[in-house]
Amino acid sequence: MGVGVEDSRYRIARRAAQEIQDGMLVNLGIGIPTLVANYVPPELQVFFHAENGILGTGPSPAKGSEDPALCNAGGFPVTIVPGASYFDSATAFGIIRRGYVDITILGALEVSQHGDLANWIVPGKRVPGMGGAMELAQKSRKVIVLMNHSNKQGESKILKQCSLPLTAPRCVDMIITELAVMEVTDEGLVLREVMAPYTGEDVIRQTEAELIVPSVVSTIQ
Repeated sequence: MGVGVEDSRYRIARRAAQEIQDGMLVNLGIGIPTLVANYVPPELQVFFHAENGILGTGPSPAKGSEDPALCNAGGFPVTIVPGASYFDSATAFGIIRRGYVDITILGALEVSQHGDLANWIVPGKRVPGMGGAMELAQKSRKVIVLMNHSNKQGESKILKQCSLPLTAPRCVDMIITELAVMEVTDEGLVLREVMAPYTGEDVIRQTEAELIVPSVVSTIQ
């Protein structure tokens, strides 16, 4: 039972796009979050922010029509929307640090039931650096994590306590995986929605963190 890896990535991104409202300023991390722009309804005026100095990125370009001089902070080709602007990285980070970003959508290696985020390093492995994740996680008004529910070894990535170095503590508001949508609250991690064909029992079984399960949990078909 389940859906393909490629299908699950798009389902996760499509669900995340539903959290974006008209007039928002949104930052998308690398990986699954980059797909979210493709699912924002065209009637919404949303400005996507990139740390390398763009405000107003659009959907991914069609294959063969990429502009080699136009990319996001992860180096992937992007398009721009009318009204987009360019600036240096100092200004881009100033926007983040002043708290102007309404939603940040990030990938993660681990998330704890308290909303702690670990997404920048696995000890012993070489990485290019933390990038803007620390500022985005701490300063954005809402932080949403998109990721696979389990790692390559089949172990839960949603834990009671993170084992990897933290990017930021208690910063995550929502987690969306191929199995479910979970909300971090003052009471704990709440199961809000389940992705069909999975069930609530599937989510509980594959989650190390303690889940609060309300009497009514929506199903995403």
